[in-house]
Amino acid sequence: MNQRLTQKLLVCLCIFGFWNFLSAAEQPNIILIIGDDMGFSDIGSYGSEIDTPNLDKLAYDGLRFTQFYNMAKCEPSRSSLFTGRFLPGKHIENAIPFSQLMRDAGYYTAMVGKEHFISWVPARCFAVNSFDDSFVFWKDNPFFVPPTGQFQYPFRLNGIKVPPSEMDVRKHPLFKTDVMTNYALKFLDKANDSRKPFFLYLPYHVAHFPLQARKEDIAKYRGKYKVGWDKIRAARFERQKELGVIPANAKLSPPEDNINKYRGPYRGNIYKYRPWDSLDAEEQDELDLEQAVFAAMIDRLDQNIGRILEKLDQIKERENTLIIFFTDNGSCPYDSNVDFSIPPGGPDSYRTLSAAWANVGDTPFRYYKQYGHEGGAHTHMIANWPGVIEPGINHDLAHLTDIYPTMLELAGTEYPDTLEGNPTPALDGESIVPLLKNETRAEPDIIVSGHTDRFRMVRVGDWKLVKVNDGPWELYNLKEDPTELNNLVKENPAKVEELIQAYQDYLQT
Repeated sequence: MNQRLTQKLLVCLCIFGFWNFLSAAEQPNIILIIGDDMGFSDIGSYGSEIDTPNLDKLAYDGLRFTQFYNMAKCEPSRSSLFTGRFLPGKHIENAIPFSQLMRDAGYYTAMVGKEHFISWVPARCFAVNSFDDSFVFWKDNPFFVPPTGQFQYPFRLNGIKVPPSEMDVRKHPLFKTDVMTNYALKFLDKANDSRKPFFLYLPYHVAHFPLQARKEDIAKYRGKYKVGWDKIRAARFERQKELGVIPANAKLSPPEDNINKYRGPYRGNIYKYRPWDSLDAEEQDELDLEQAVFAAMIDRLDQNIGRILEKLDQIKERENTLIIFFTDNGSCPYDSNVDFSIPPGGPDSYRTLSAAWANVGDTPFRYYKQYGHEGGAHTHMIANWPGVIEPGINHDLAHLTDIYPTMLELAGTEYPDTLEGNPTPALDGESIVPLLKNETRAEPDIIVSGHTDRFRMVRVGDWKLVKVNDGPWELYNLKEDPTELNNLVKENPAKVEELIQAYQDYLQT
């Protein structure tokens, strides 16, 4: 090789290295935090009386989304998040998790928390295969060590089982939310040492049942809910209007029973609404404790998010870190308990929120987790990125499938057309980076949610189809009727057919 050609190659390599350096320098750190079974109104910046100062600071200094959708249940939401699909379609076996593509783009990637996918999600999407480091559990575990001394679904550190006796606990008794943060902080230290941009995924599991919390957190809220669910829900609604997180024309939906006939059996009054004033003092006290434990769980979550923020300040990475927070579905009223003689709060309990308290969480919307109605499929989302995102409220339509292309754009990489020579599935979402930068983007062609076709929802523009208990389609105009009080299915059959056709067309992709 002659000297001139060698010099040209060296120059090209230097330029290539320089541009790679610039690209890496522009890749932000990203922390994606997911709540579990928390309603639209369950944090302070969306109307709650629960003390969430860290989430509220992220919200008020960042961007609050008011029309953000999920898949209405835990495992569908996670499956859609990591495949980029509302529902499985063509070539889903070749789905690639965005965490893998971010790792290929130069990120250190870590996951801490709940892993729960539907069977159609390929194994490459699991944390042990798609993250550099992971501390996860499958499905649902209690928050304290259960009476048996072992969790039904073991925790795994990079694929290896970790018993409670060997976990990084620090504060006894072991409480899952705190332990998860302990590992997240370790991974942030490792990310800092790697000198790479990092992606940390934190699906915290709060406030999924069982209702368990530390005693000092419960004590903070004990007695505050004796005013009852009717007054708490009305107060949240008024606060939401003041905050501007619901439309000015929104009406508070009436309280409803949980009528999901596929999730039972029905025990006692947990599925039913009753006016608070109709309850005697003893039952009011029991139900005050129920909501106090729920609030304590969210309070502890917020405390741990504060620990993450402190670590970012400590390693001097806060200014270059985008933090996104949302919840996988609306509030949960489903009873999985077997012994109502044990009150909520401690490690022996396995209680769930009553439907009326879950209805408070979903203020101002109708119904609950699993439902395609707004109470199940519509939750909060917060995005905070100092110096990039201007404080404000965003009313654009968005869905958690938008997270996938957003991560790829921020990482500076693209979605591949093929995997090992085979076509990859089409992504359903679009990047929300323009919205984060106070720009516009095209409205989604279609949004799909609801747990299975029994509770399916289809939204196109302002119009929404939705089912309950595999019944007939209902039709709502959400611009005029944000809380779904006026079913227009008889008045507008043409719109019903139009949305059904849009859904059928989607199913072919």
